Amino acid sequence: MKTNKLTKNVLLSPLILLLSSCTLFNLPTNSEQSTLGETTPYTPQIKNLPPPKEKIVVGVYKFRDQTGQYKAAENGASWSTAIPQGTTTILLKALEDSKWFTPIERENIGNLLNERQIIRSTRKEYAGNDANDASLLPPLLFAGIILEGGVVSYDTNVMTGGIGARYFGLGAGAQYRQDRITVYLRAVSTSTGEILKTVYTSKTILSTSINGNFFRFIDTERLLESEIGITQNEPVHLAVTEAIEKAVHSMIVEGVRDNLWANKQKNPADFANIISEYNTESSINDSRSIGNKFPQNHRGTMALFANAEAFQIKGDYINPKMNVGFKGGFKFFINDHFNTELNFSTVTFQNTGILKETVLMSEINLEYLMLPNYKFSPFVYAGAGTLFLDNETKYKSQAGGGLEYLLNSQIAVRLSAQYDFGFSDDWDGFVNGSRNDQGVRIGLGLNYYFGNRKSKN
Repeated sequence: MKTNKLTKNVLLSPLILLLSSCTLFNLPTNSEQSTLGETTPYTPQIKNLPPPKEKIVVGVYKFRDQTGQYKAAENGASWSTAIPQGTTTILLKALEDSKWFTPIERENIGNLLNERQIIRSTRKEYAGNDANDASLLPPLLFAGIILEGGVVSYDTNVMTGGIGARYFGLGAGAQYRQDRITVYLRAVSTSTGEILKTVYTSKTILSTSINGNFFRFIDTERLLESEIGITQNEPVHLAVTEAIEKAVHSMIVEGVRDNLWANKQKNPADFANIISEYNTESSINDSRSIGNKFPQNHRGTMALFANAEAFQIKGDYINPKMNVGFKGGFKFFINDHFNTELNFSTVTFQNTGILKETVLMSEINLEYLMLPNYKFSPFVYAGAGTLFLDNETKYKSQAGGGLEYLLNSQIAVRLSAQYDFGFSDDWDGFVNGSRNDQGVRIGLGLNYYFGNRKSKN
């Protein structure tokens, strides 16, 4: 009876968790009403620009998807385009929001001319004696500037990654993917045909997925399995809108800065801070690379580090136990990628009920930092070392790797794993078989970088 009750509780717990997760993950359970469209971070920026003394009349004939990119499909081919086809409309809305331009209809100019002809014909037919005067219409505005360009690139899987773990039938994981769109916008003078200004913007599109699962045999004939997950994809439409709004904002600011429309400013002093912030962004952008990263090696030429490490011996006795020890040392960088390392550590050899002994080790390693110009970088290393055991010096080699994340210009967090290869079989005081004693360790610690690194510029 007690066993059945326990089994029932075990079966019901994942179901309760699954139901409660609807609230936890904010999963939609009802249809939503239509709403106004979302805004992007640049929508208020272009709306709050200082107003011009006189608006600039612009025409946009076409500002379209020039990528020819189709949506990625897991099964079969997809003939749906990856980029929205209404980018001209998005640009016209951004121009209107900025209050710096008077956009005029040019994309469907044929429809406009046909409608004006219908108006003239109707008025002339029913106006009687005043037919000629009644058929007159106000002249169409002509554009001083034509805006050209489009979405020129859509790159998929610019960056992908994930993390996950599973233990005893319980697992969880997360994945992400970044795509990237690129927009070019240019202003052309209608009087001379001169290209006055060209701006270029880009925007990443983030997709994330989080999932968890539970898998367990309740008995020999009953299996309990449950899953939960959520996926979120950044709308491509909003990404395109943000990139276009950024292009319009850049066009206005650069035009004011370069005196392309200096006579249009109502108060030139209002743009001083905006131009200063834009110039700062441009200088920072000079060091930007793919994936919206800033490849600048802020790490110093030397580093001190300290790790807490869990160590487990792989010897001849059964029931090895993992214990936490300490490692500290010094690094000196040979170049951006390679550094030499000297460290000292304390580890504990333990087999339950048989052996427990604390040992001092020292190591010399050569480390390779794979992405030194990025805050997040994998690394690998290898080297040789010694351990002092029972008043004797024994020798070993080691290899390992891990991940480093730079919190600021001096402090970095490191997660590492290492395997020690012994040159003898007597670490645990017992010689048995042909395999030498070994060890495995997992560490978490901090690096403190110092020493000025010469700039390549």
